[in-house]
Amino acid sequence: MAQALARPLARLIDELSKLPGVGPKTAQRLAYYILRAPVTDAESLAAAVRSVKTDLLYCSTCFNIAETDPCAVCRADDRDRSIVCVVEEPLDVLAIERTNMYRGVYHVLHGAISPVNGVRPDDLRISELGDRVRRGGVEELILATNPNLEGEATAMYIAQSLGDVAVRVTRLARGLPMGGDLEYADELTVGRALEGRRAL
Repeated sequence: MAQALARPLARLIDELSKLPGVGPKTAQRLAYYILRAPVTDAESLAAAVRSVKTDLLYCSTCFNIAETDPCAVCRADDRDRSIVCVVEEPLDVLAIERTNMYRGVYHVLHGAISPVNGVRPDDLRISELGDRVRRGGVEELILATNPNLEGEATAMYIAQSLGDVAVRVTRLARGLPMGGDLEYADELTVGRALEGRRAL
């Protein structure tokens, strides 16, 4: 029986389907798009994928993805190094940077504690955070982990592990999203919004 797909195309579909959020049908559509695209576009895509693996590294200070060590944020003279915002993933740094409201530095954990998924504190950059704080100069840690069970567990673990250090530990405020309706919010969100209320 003849093979329905040419081997290179089948291989591309197989590789694309390994990407998160890409199912078999999406992988097929992407593969056929790449097949029909000009050779220069396909080569640019391949070069970009290769570059991500060869030209990037982790900053030895904050563990964010960077082209240089230390990264641009850790090197910047206008950043307040006494305030460290702790996030789960590099994408979280981008989310905070987009606000243009934070002028401190970061520490990227590369995940959250999740016993169900086999992620322990030793699998994350928590010990490096402890070392960084204990070296001195850090006055406040902003725990900006996600507001879910894993994020809460990670924040609690970090706060407890730094109990012996004189550093202010804060958590991002949580509550109602802008433009949301109170009647559609769940009880936990409304409760957190009440706890985090402030004077006008």
